[in-house]
Amino acid sequence: MGRPLILAALVAATVVFVYPFVWLVSASFKPRGEVFDNRLVPETFTLDNYVQVWREVPMAQWLGNTTLVTVLAGITVTLSSAAVAWGFAYFRFRGRGLLFGLVLATMMLPGAVTLIPTYLIWKELGFVGTLTPLWAGNLFGSAFYIFLIRQFFLGLPRELFEAAQLDGAGNWTIFRAIALPLARPALVLTLLFETQAAWTDLMRPLIYVQDTDKFTVPRGLKALLDQYGFGGEWHWEIVVTASVIATLPMILLFFAGQRHFVQGIATTGSKG
Repeated sequence: MGRPLILAALVAATVVFVYPFVWLVSASFKPRGEVFDNRLVPETFTLDNYVQVWREVPMAQWLGNTTLVTVLAGITVTLSSAAVAWGFAYFRFRGRGLLFGLVLATMMLPGAVTLIPTYLIWKELGFVGTLTPLWAGNLFGSAFYIFLIRQFFLGLPRELFEAAQLDGAGNWTIFRAIALPLARPALVLTLLFETQAAWTDLMRPLIYVQDTDKFTVPRGLKALLDQYGFGGEWHWEIVVTASVIATLPMILLFFAGQRHFVQGIATTGSKG
């Protein structure tokens, strides 16, 4: 008796979450006067909106900037967080627990607290107005990802690393050749999380990027919304079409990495 109810609840939840995106895709194929008619099947089907988006704004350049920032942000935070997590999981030293607690405590700081100091640092370094501040902070790792990967490392058999050390392997060799391959699910999960976060980040591009040719997709969507949505022109068909173009890569990425995503959550959650 309970199984049909569970299935019905899952179907209902799926519809709730999927409907906004289905509506967005449908609206992108409608002319301006029919965008908000709530029909999931367009009465007047048109591809002009997609042609107009690529004609009106440098969407290809925005996608290129976002891809560059996303790739650099994902790779740097994954490797740096893994290195720090390995240090906390493998090495035994005085004050390790206190130091790890301080790292986790940084997650309690609101982003607004460090917003101005971080901006001043990048300004003094001369990187304001470039894409560097959008990803270079990940070179120092992330407290959440450090915790996530450390929990996975703690679940690995320590005897394996000790055996490699007896065979003459150094610490970096053990980390690079043994620990990282074994921690692939946690690393993929970290990469997927950060890819999604970097692709959809709007705050940092708003602060550090002013030139149109350096816009990321979220920053470009904000400019489109200001110009065509609330700017008096009311071309909502352009806004929703650009939103579809910006959303599709993340959906494709999720489906491509869904197996690793679920495996990473399941295996990491069972450690420690």
